[in-house]
Order: sequence, then C-alpha cells, then structure tokens
Amino acid sequence: MTSSATAAPTHSVHYGSADVQFDIVRVDRATLEIAVMPDGAVVVKAPRDAREDDVLARVARRARWILGQQRYFAQFEPRTPPRRYVGGETHLYLGRQYRLALEEGQVGGVRLVGGWFRVSLGGDSSPQRVRSLLDGWYQDKARRRLAERFEVCWQAFPKTGLKRPTMRLRRMRTHWGSLSAGGTLSLRPDLVRAPRECIDYVIMHELCHLVEPDHGPGFRRLLERVLPDWERRKHRLELTLA
Repeated sequence: MTSSATAAPTHSVHYGSADVQFDIVRVDRATLEIAVMPDGAVVVKAPRDAREDDVLARVARRARWILGQQRYFAQFEPRTPPRRYVGGETHLYLGRQYRLALEEGQVGGVRLVGGWFRVSLGGDSSPQRVRSLLDGWYQDKARRRLAERFEVCWQAFPKTGLKRPTMRLRRMRTHWGSLSAGGTLSLRPDLVRAPRECIDYVIMHELCHLVEPDHGPGFRRLLERVLPDWERRKHRLELTLA
C-alpha cells in the first residue's frame, strides 16, 4: 500500500475560533477530495489545474465537517503507548486484546489461553526475552494466518487472466503490504495483530495492483467494486494499530 502523491506546504483556513490546517496534494483527478486521517491530519487531493482560491473556499465550506472528524478520531487518544513486555500488559492478535501472563518454565514459549498470552520464560524474565518469545509467536501466526487470508481474498478476486502472486512476509517500516513488478505480494508480519477484515483490505488493495499498477481513478473504481467498504476497513486498521 503506497502513495505516489507529494504533499505541498501546509495551508489553513479560519472557522469560528479554530484554524483548520491542511496539506494540498496535486493529483491526476477531476474532482477534489478532503480526507481526515486518524491522527487528525487533513489532506486535500485536488486536480492539478484547480485554482488555489477555489480549493481554500471548498475547505472553508467543509470546515465544520473536518473539525467533527478530528473530534471523532481524538476520542481514541491516547495512542497505544510503547510496549514494555511486562506482566498484565495488553497485546493484540487478530484485533483482540490479550494480557501477558509471565510464568516460570523449563522451556521458553507462548500459548494463547482464554484472554491471556501465557509466556513461559525458560529462566530469563527480562523484557527482552519476553519480546523475543512473543515476536517469534507472532511470526509463526503471521505465516499461517496471513496465508489463509490471502487464499480467501484470491478466491474472491476477479482474477481472469491474472497470474497468482507469491506471498511472503517482509518487515517494512511504512507499509502494510506491497506488490512487486514480478508478482510477489509482501505483507508485514505485524499485520496479524489487526482484525481479519483489515487484513483482507490490505491484501485486496495489493491484488488490485495486478490490474491497476498506480493509484489512479481506475484503481479506486476496482477497489470499490471488490471491497465497497474499504475506507471503513482502512480507518479501522489505522485506529487499531496506531
């Protein structure tokens, strides 16, 4: 999941006692789109030939809605704090929260029991050891669960004449998934922490690139056809794994 647009310097409009800050992104499209991100940032995608005064006027007319969206996302603050890997701390798996229970044991390992990650320490109770064991568990689950979701999505995708991609796990800092020119679907292992519907969104997004390599109007039409509620899923992904 990548974006080819480049943000312009920040702009603002005044509404009541508030200043609405936003970036203008010039793209190849016929209409203007205003998007409020889960962190409250506002991005305005405008046609390349749109007059700046017209863009500012449109944002001003939508300022009340923008501020409402920012208040909506603000209710989910604070974001998940950095993990410390200590007993009682919560961690995600497939969109659900589970608590850590640290236990003595001869061999290190992780079991998911009820609402708990039961971590057998194997003699080392340091946070680094807990993190290493949990990361290994997530990697194993990601290998299986993401492959299962890929199978489901591939069966539902209109794939006439398309070559089935090869799926692999790859650690990426800024993307949840990517599709190479050679047909390799890369998914970030951390995605296994998200709800299944969000995992499916990432996979379907990338499968659409088999037909539409960039994020132009054709790509958006295809994504909306195969996954009509993709925007809701995208927002849930961003909120869950923020």
